[in-house]
Amino acid sequence: MSLSLAAAIPRSTGRWVCSLAATRQRLFHSSAISRAASATPSQQLQAHNDFSQYGKTFDKILIANRGEIACRVIRTAKKMGIKTVAIHSDADVNSLHVQLADEAVNVGPAPTSQSYLNMPNILKAIKDTGAQAVHPGYGFLSENAAFVKALDQVGVTFIGPSEDAMAAMGDKIQSKIIAKESKVNIIPGFNGVVRDVDHALEISREIGYPVMLKASAGGGGKGMRIAWNDDEVKEGFKIAKTESMASFGDDRLLIEKFIDNPRHIEIQIISDKHGNTLYLPERECSIQRRNQKVIEEAPSTHIDEKTRKAMGEQAVMLAKHVKYSSAGTVEFLVDSARNFYFLEMNTRLQVEHPITEYITGMDLVEQMIRVAAGQKLIPKQEEIKINGWAIESRVYAEDPEKYLPSIGRLSKYIEPTSTKGQNEVRCDSGIVEGSEISIYYDPMICKLCTHGATRDEAIENMKRALDSYVIKGVTHNIPLLREVVSHDRFNSGKYSTKFLAEEYPTGFKGHAPNPKSLAQLASLAGLMHAKRELRNWAWGRGREALLKEDLQGRAPHSWELFIGVQGVDEKVPVKVEKLGRGANGEDEFEIHTPGMAPFKTSAHWPLESPLITNKFDDGEEVTLQYLDTLPLGFRVQHLGTKFDITVNSPAQHALSKYMPIKEKASTTNMILSPMPGSVVSVDVKVGDVVAEGTAVATIEAMKMANVLRSVRAGVVKSVKVKAGDSVAGDELLIEFEEEVKEPAKEKK
Repeated sequence: MSLSLAAAIPRSTGRWVCSLAATRQRLFHSSAISRAASATPSQQLQAHNDFSQYGKTFDKILIANRGEIACRVIRTAKKMGIKTVAIHSDADVNSLHVQLADEAVNVGPAPTSQSYLNMPNILKAIKDTGAQAVHPGYGFLSENAAFVKALDQVGVTFIGPSEDAMAAMGDKIQSKIIAKESKVNIIPGFNGVVRDVDHALEISREIGYPVMLKASAGGGGKGMRIAWNDDEVKEGFKIAKTESMASFGDDRLLIEKFIDNPRHIEIQIISDKHGNTLYLPERECSIQRRNQKVIEEAPSTHIDEKTRKAMGEQAVMLAKHVKYSSAGTVEFLVDSARNFYFLEMNTRLQVEHPITEYITGMDLVEQMIRVAAGQKLIPKQEEIKINGWAIESRVYAEDPEKYLPSIGRLSKYIEPTSTKGQNEVRCDSGIVEGSEISIYYDPMICKLCTHGATRDEAIENMKRALDSYVIKGVTHNIPLLREVVSHDRFNSGKYSTKFLAEEYPTGFKGHAPNPKSLAQLASLAGLMHAKRELRNWAWGRGREALLKEDLQGRAPHSWELFIGVQGVDEKVPVKVEKLGRGANGEDEFEIHTPGMAPFKTSAHWPLESPLITNKFDDGEEVTLQYLDTLPLGFRVQHLGTKFDITVNSPAQHALSKYMPIKEKASTTNMILSPMPGSVVSVDVKVGDVVAEGTAVATIEAMKMANVLRSVRAGVVKSVKVKAGDSVAGDELLIEFEEEVKEPAKEKK
């Protein structure tokens, strides 16, 4: 039985390690080389091992993808002794997946339609490199039956299902019909192609609101909209078709009943070409926004053994019905009574597959390669057991308050690592410090996964990992991820797909300090200030001079401070006293802060380094990220959220109340682009009178359409862009006439 993930794929530094091809040691190789160098002797010898344990597979495979999933496939291929070919666009020439592969081929310009979806160029790359098989990853061509057919015609193996199985199950309309034939529970809906918006309205009224409009050809939250009335069907139909065409090259939609308050739970299957199919323990994917998964866990708190078995058996029936082979995922919606309904089947490797690998020990990419080579599945169903608990947080370059993507270069990037020596942290990413998050591709930075013997342990490991994950250069969603995994409702396990909408009805605003977290933040801010002031005082004197002066009592040793925390009205008084040297050789301080008992600390913080960790007297360990210096303090990240900290002396604090507050400039007269992207449509013209909330334009970025609405009623003064234009973040798109207040009417 080959359940070899933990032992066979080294993760000694929190990221899977593999040898780099000597011919590809270029721009970003230093970090990857250091990871390889840190491997154990047995891991370093792996490259010279006999690969016969994996059986006869392929000599060379091409990965028709990019980013973290391309890196993920390359690492397993190298483990199995298989040479790899990366494809890349002009924009990805220096990307990590290109560096990790043995060969790399440029397949076109940055836009996906000209590169990663360009079948002729990819087929040429396969021919030119002599690749025997293609792994598609997920997205792009991974569920394109025409691509599978093209590979079959040239004798190249597709590491995935057959053309027929993909065509049957990859199309959501056809898959619902097949699911019904396979006696799988299905959701009421229209099992055909929606012709136009009038047809969509007719179907929606017949099914009954609310309904879900979904792209027939894809998944991942692209081309999906919930509609609660006729107006929302009209708007959602237009947006869903646009997103579907942009993401999958196919704008067909289906409509089905939207099950209110559901849980999104999926079953991973793996099938070979000899009629054998396994189902693996479920994954819960209910923490979503815009129908895109944000946090997943395995197993689910909601599923008992009886339901798990029933869901697994239905997933297996469905796979066998279409003679499916390879890894696939059958997704279900589950209600509070554990009734479950078929949602869709993803005929590819799923984004969140690492958490299944964590709790089963099975390398799913290895199994896909073996199955594609014609091998039989070795594991038996009764051998599949659940080992502990795993959680995945999808780290995106996006504003977590507005859910808008962010682009830029990673000026500082440090991934979290294992602190227990148990491989409890896993980072699946395709970037390093200096990488660029581009407008052209999905804004995912990393799939951060943690494991624990229990769910509570996995959650604590995730909190620790998120706190120590340093990302600078782009806006990211760690504030949201950190808040969710700390939320009482999430910790209880009693949540649904409506979690984010219900818990943050006006949008996520970041962590709001409570008395405890505020006291912890203020205390550590005081400690950091004291350490920085000691450094500045000793500047030019040297360490020995500081020690000598300290003995004479001339070095600073006591600080009376008022700590201002962004978003908190009152400053926190903090007293810091330097006591001497701690047991660890660091300066020891005693800190007095209202709301908590005085405590002593000798926390290690190399000045200006990004992380400082302190264990408080109650046993809680808190990690603070130091981000930037400010004129009267610094910017930090605490519990995932960024805070501007001001540090005042008593005199500064007394005078601060006289400082004027600068008012923000009004932007109600203009519509600005919330992000870089391209204009899909402009829905108003000069002179139009619009009401508050009117859709005025649609911007597309990273394959997602974003509708921009008027924040007030008014008259359009000017339109600065047209459909097809590329725009920058905060670029002026539409301008309104100045608001004119009506004069008060005289009483007659």
